[in-house]
Amino acid sequence: MSNDAAIAAPAVDGPQQELPAHGLGASLPPADARAKTEGTFPYASDLWAEGLLWAAILRSPHPHARITAIDTSAAAEMPGVQAVITHADVPGDAAYGRRIADRPVFASDVVRHHGEAIAAVAADHPDTARLAAAAISVEYEVLEPVTDPEKAFAAEPLHPDGNLIRHIPLSFGDPEASGETVVEGLYRIGRQDPAPIGAEAGLAVPRPDGGVELYTASTDPHTDRDLAAACFGLDQERVKVVVTGVPGATGDREDPGFQIPLGLLALKTGCPVKLAATREESFLGHAHRHPTLLRYRHHADAEGKLVKVEAQILLDAGAYADASSESLAAAVAFACGPYVVPHAFIEGWAVRTNNPPSGHVRGEGALQVCAAYEAQMDKLAAKLGLDPTEIRLRNVLATGDILPTGQTVTCPAPVAELLQAVRDFPLPTLPMDTPEEAWLLPGGPEGAGEPGAVRRGVGYALGMVHMLGAEGADEVSTATVKVQDGIATVICAAVETGQGFATLARQIVQETLGIDEVHVASVDTDQPPAGPAAHGRHTWVSGGAVERAAKMVRTQLLQPLAHKFGMSTELLQITDGKITSYDGVLSTTVTEAMDGKELWATAQCRPHPTEPLDDHGQGDAFVGLAFCAIRAVVDVDIELGSVRVVEMAVAQDVGRVLNPAQLATRIEAGVTQGVGAALTENLRTARGLVRHPDLTGYALPTALDAPDVRIVKLIEERDVVAPFGAKAASAVPVVTSPAAVASAVRAATGRPVNRLPIRPQAAVASSA
Repeated sequence: MSNDAAIAAPAVDGPQQELPAHGLGASLPPADARAKTEGTFPYASDLWAEGLLWAAILRSPHPHARITAIDTSAAAEMPGVQAVITHADVPGDAAYGRRIADRPVFASDVVRHHGEAIAAVAADHPDTARLAAAAISVEYEVLEPVTDPEKAFAAEPLHPDGNLIRHIPLSFGDPEASGETVVEGLYRIGRQDPAPIGAEAGLAVPRPDGGVELYTASTDPHTDRDLAAACFGLDQERVKVVVTGVPGATGDREDPGFQIPLGLLALKTGCPVKLAATREESFLGHAHRHPTLLRYRHHADAEGKLVKVEAQILLDAGAYADASSESLAAAVAFACGPYVVPHAFIEGWAVRTNNPPSGHVRGEGALQVCAAYEAQMDKLAAKLGLDPTEIRLRNVLATGDILPTGQTVTCPAPVAELLQAVRDFPLPTLPMDTPEEAWLLPGGPEGAGEPGAVRRGVGYALGMVHMLGAEGADEVSTATVKVQDGIATVICAAVETGQGFATLARQIVQETLGIDEVHVASVDTDQPPAGPAAHGRHTWVSGGAVERAAKMVRTQLLQPLAHKFGMSTELLQITDGKITSYDGVLSTTVTEAMDGKELWATAQCRPHPTEPLDDHGQGDAFVGLAFCAIRAVVDVDIELGSVRVVEMAVAQDVGRVLNPAQLATRIEAGVTQGVGAALTENLRTARGLVRHPDLTGYALPTALDAPDVRIVKLIEERDVVAPFGAKAASAVPVVTSPAAVASAVRAATGRPVNRLPIRPQAAVASSA
């Protein structure tokens, strides 16, 4: 890629300063970078134990069927098979769920989606386990699947809790308000898979006390422990989750549907049991982004100022609830985007179907509505004869404005400045029509297109996300900082998923205590909980807990010296491992001041509380907001419908840059994930059956598909209620980039582009 310089040294609003070598603001490399690049990083799939057995799970070949009989005798009699378990072998709760316990560990009477777990096997060899699982005889009465979420309202209940998971009717302003110009649109967003780098894997080891230890790449170990313990029929103290190396996560990394059968097999056999899912099992087993149907009507006055937005949003939750309630709340609350809308009437529903389960994937809810409301803004601009950026600038949100939920935006919201930055950034040069530059054509080096059929389009999008949990979620994290012999250790159950928390924790301690050597302890559930790795919460909540604990240790370190010299600790500073006083009288090293002692402190961080949305969609539901503007430049072959994203210019509201290199990498990764949602990523189903559940049928963007990412501007306007003033950085470019790509394709082709990912027929110009 040709944007290395832009990624290595992103433009930052305000005066440029030399970066520090360590502490906050330094481009400190990740501690695990070398191990990951050399292939020595300890992933869950690499784990081993003496007397190890292997697990395999039998999954339903039908999206909807009644189970009339299960016969496990043939599997149990196979040589090497140590255990076969079904729903009858679950000693505790038969169902689990992070928000609603509606998903069975094993289907007992009905299967509700393709790939639902029915039984599990433990054997002395992985091939034996798979053969034994295949030998289990299940008799089905195949039922008609409900795969259209619009038909779920009138269909027979697919679950005892019914088909409707949540309905949010948001009302804000005057329902009779109207504008002189009205545009409407119907939009569909596909099913994006989180596509983790490594498929799910784990090891369960029975304990002498009758409990079990689960070694997995969990992103929320305490919740996973609690769910597993309830299904095992054990006290939480007898179940321990140990987090192994996480390959990376953009959602709930390890679905409990893989962990719980593993633990049950270990408890039944008394032996360690390992599971390493195939990529097909991974696609079938874990949750995906919600496919969404959106209907919009925008009203504007003659000058292009928004008057009213009306919308209907329907989320396909698949067979079970999972994170659908939270995703719907985000979709409804942000349905108007980062724009001032005096009157808004939004209805949102999340329903069960017999499609694959949906859940938490980065930017859930916000991505789907961003694609729709930005398409509406393009339509308004065209109808009013305005430039696409001009109509956006006339309506952008700012600090002090009110969201359609009635919540006042109290955090920095420099949306206009972000949009102006990407608008004014120089456009990339046009490709040369020569054989040497043929790779620049849509379709790549072997593309069938002709240069004369290529049209360039430029599009814009503004996106927003919330940070931390919402609607009354108790956001709290606990951290301990210990210092001895010049080495600091951070103990916090915040999982490093690739978002950079472990690096940030090191930087915080370096900044506060002046100690270069900082270790972050591995995570398990013997530590106090820190919550899930989502919505940038570990930067805020867990980073805040680490900072408070480090400051408490700093006070313990400085108080004896301050007392000895008759001054307050505020008059002492720590820099590069040295403690000095304001007047130069005191000068010593941190190691000398420690004098062989061990200092430690434990602290918590809990942001201000939020509240659930009420019956009219009103309430202060969010702790903080982050914003992004993206300009997409695309080349489209208007005869073949192929699209190449040439460049994505990004301006983002980050609060404060804590690690420049890491921040730039997160933005680039988020943009690339969004490009995948825009052009290629869609887990296709036919009547509920997943088609091609592998990485040949599911097209992820490759290095050749990734565009040049130009980080035009990072606005550092600190959020005063956030530790360090920083904002979440990864989700908002994911949310914004699909809408920007769609806008650019509309500009190139003149087609409406109302579906993501964009299909080739939608990118063929109307005049072609």
